[in-house]
Amino acid sequence: MTVNANGLTIEEIEQIAQKDDFHIAPFREDGKTYGTPTWIWIVMVDNQLYVRAYNGTKSRWYQSAIKQKAGKIEAAGMVKKVRFEPETGSINKKIDDAYREKYSNSPYLLSMISERAKAATIRVY
Repeated sequence: MTVNANGLTIEEIEQIAQKDDFHIAPFREDGKTYGTPTWIWIVMVDNQLYVRAYNGTKSRWYQSAIKQKAGKIEAAGMVKKVRFEPETGSINKKIDDAYREKYSNSPYLLSMISERAKAATIRVY
């Protein structure tokens, strides 16, 4: 088993990225209670997991993730405590490509690679 710097194993990251059942639940304001799990898309780039908020930086789960920097995820039959970090820069091109590859048949793809969603990109680790 290979563990990357995230604390998630590479195998877990691959399993999560292959599924379409990813739910994110950042902590609420108290920093102890998990928010309501929200189903969102997830992709893997360079052995890291990335998500974006469809509604951009105004998304409630995104704002909680940025402020609290931690929470839990549910995916691929796993429940994991994780941390969140905003992501900007050139990695977004690879993330766009990963979204195109995984969700090519979805009518929501263009929204998820838009500047609005791109501004709300988070690394999950």
